[in-house]
Amino acid sequence: MADVVSIKRAVSGEVEAGPIVRSLENGVLRITMANPPANALSLAMMEALQAAFDAARDDKAVRVIILAASGKVFCAGHDLKELTGRRGDEDRGRAFFEVTMQRCSELMQTIVRHPKPVIAAVDGLATAAGLQLVASCDLAVCTDQSGFCTPGVNIGLFCSTPMVALSRNVSRKQAMEMLLTGETIDASTAREFGLVNRVVPREYLNQIVGKYAQTIASKSPLTLKIGKEAFYQQAEMNLADAYEHTARVMVENMMAKDAEEGIGAFIEKRAPEWTGE
Repeated sequence: MADVVSIKRAVSGEVEAGPIVRSLENGVLRITMANPPANALSLAMMEALQAAFDAARDDKAVRVIILAASGKVFCAGHDLKELTGRRGDEDRGRAFFEVTMQRCSELMQTIVRHPKPVIAAVDGLATAAGLQLVASCDLAVCTDQSGFCTPGVNIGLFCSTPMVALSRNVSRKQAMEMLLTGETIDASTAREFGLVNRVVPREYLNQIVGKYAQTIASKSPLTLKIGKEAFYQQAEMNLADAYEHTARVMVENMMAKDAEEGIGAFIEKRAPEWTGE
């Protein structure tokens, strides 16, 4: 997928790579969807995002990732015009639809399984697969002007894949309310549902998200990787299996040099020096 879009590493400043802009500062990689007004998840957008997340996976300079967007809409979901345009294909678009949904599923799973924490910075509307994008991130902060919905039911296309991420963030009743009605919930309701961590005034979004990112970036990268992976693994297990698995993870974590350094620094009342080992 990396050959579809030209990928450049952002050492300083901003670097454009297709429909996204990337910048790296103090260990925080900011990936901005830059295709307003909709920032739709076209095939090109998903491949650009996939390539950016893939490039960040083994980049030691990247400690935390922020996913943001330009314009008044965070992400309107799949590009319906692009999808509809393929109905003239011999197979009425089936092959293209399959590729699109597969790419989207791969992208969402990449975010969940990524070794670096991912924070969504939302200012505006996130709908359908755009909401799925937010729900797939580890943390989400939105402005009080933001809204969220799964409106597929309104156009005869149930939001089945966004449902996967949504139902892993909110209760079943709340997920079904959104999926069956297609109505937009405001930022405060999204926080009440558990879809976002915090709601802030627009002028403070970057400040609050940046504080989250810098706090997390100050931790051991190895510990963050171990913890994030274990969190999502145990969430799919029954209680006994979850404890058995996380006990093994804790033992392996204790054997890491960063754990030895961190515990030693705590006892000695000094700042730890992480090596990522």
